[in-house]
Amino acid sequence: MRIVIRRKTTMKRLKLLLAIFAFSLFQACNTGDETGNNEIKNQLFSYPDGSQTRWVSFENQYGEKGNGGKENKGGKGHAFDRINAGESKVMFDVQGSGVIRRMWFTMMDRSPEMMRGMRLDMYWDGATKPAVSVPFGDFFGNDLGKQVKNETEFFSDPEARSFNASIPMPFNKSAKIVVTNETSKDQRMIFYDIDYTISPNPIDKLLYLHAYWSRIERTEPGKDFEILPKVEGTGRFIGTHIGLITNPDYEDSWWGEGEVKFYLDGDGEFPTLVGSGTEDYIGTAWGQGTFNHRYQGCLIGETATGKWSFYRYHIKDPVYFYTDFKATIQILGGFPKDRVQAFIDKGVDLIPVSVQKDLEGENVFVALRENPNLKLSDVKDERVKDGWTNFYRSDDVSATAYFYLNKPQSSLPELGDIELRVKGLN
Repeated sequence: MRIVIRRKTTMKRLKLLLAIFAFSLFQACNTGDETGNNEIKNQLFSYPDGSQTRWVSFENQYGEKGNGGKENKGGKGHAFDRINAGESKVMFDVQGSGVIRRMWFTMMDRSPEMMRGMRLDMYWDGATKPAVSVPFGDFFGNDLGKQVKNETEFFSDPEARSFNASIPMPFNKSAKIVVTNETSKDQRMIFYDIDYTISPNPIDKLLYLHAYWSRIERTEPGKDFEILPKVEGTGRFIGTHIGLITNPDYEDSWWGEGEVKFYLDGDGEFPTLVGSGTEDYIGTAWGQGTFNHRYQGCLIGETATGKWSFYRYHIKDPVYFYTDFKATIQILGGFPKDRVQAFIDKGVDLIPVSVQKDLEGENVFVALRENPNLKLSDVKDERVKDGWTNFYRSDDVSATAYFYLNKPQSSLPELGDIELRVKGLN
């Protein structure tokens, strides 16, 4: 068999294939996603004009050029400090324009009381009210005062003994961060560094980082928990960490049927964005176990103690608002109909919402909320005799909401007192 090679044709085809490959490579290298991954990669081998890097720690508390490590003449001299009971300590106080890029802390006492009892306040551009005012541990994703090894898009705790944050915090005139020890115990050792860049010019269309924390020890059945009460302005909702302690009155019933709702730009009674259930919101299904992913996860899932902690960040799926925004979650459970009826007979505080059963493709659904006079015991349809029943319930719920806003302060309520923050965590 004789093989004839046509050199010119082969070279043309080779050149065409190389051209296609080169174009594909160009496209791959120049097509970014919402998070700007390619832009970040390109920044690794370029530099912005006039930008300068600074670190703030006890070794150089104002990030001054050429002023680090002086306390012990260049030796390790002031690696840590203490914050006594009732004391506030300014950890960062910088004038000018810049962006905080990373924060790292650790401390000797990391008990639930201390993580909830220490308060973290952040002030931007001379505002008198903090944009961030949350329990120290909760800001770093440690819900319910408990540290768990984790790594997410914005926070990490590699060995459950440190606090890391990489969520950008821009400012145009000044930035101040204060830690206050509101417990009755001294924090005898606290280490930290805050890493930031100085910008030569003010940042255009700047959105300030805000964080809001709240807790309701016993929610009211039928009333949604507000992850973030209504805020006015233009901005972007970044995400939330939610902690929940189930009410033992509901025994081993499932607590996570509640839908997350986002009210955007003038929404009234009903929201524009609504989910389908709690575990659905964080990307899992049919119940909820522990997992740790970049944008979503459940770090605590203790059926025996009823303690749960979960999170979701809206990075790939941005949530923008232009006049106002509110985020809520229904406190809604589910259990077989006869078990829910037994709760009602015992006087447990709940409100039935619906009864549902899937029978070989036939979806039988009884919406109790459509008829306020209809009781669960009135539902006699044999097809839903043991049907799955959703019901509003009362649980202990807390949440940290993270968002950016086009102003350095908001009208949100102040952080609750320490008694409410630490109650029932041990």
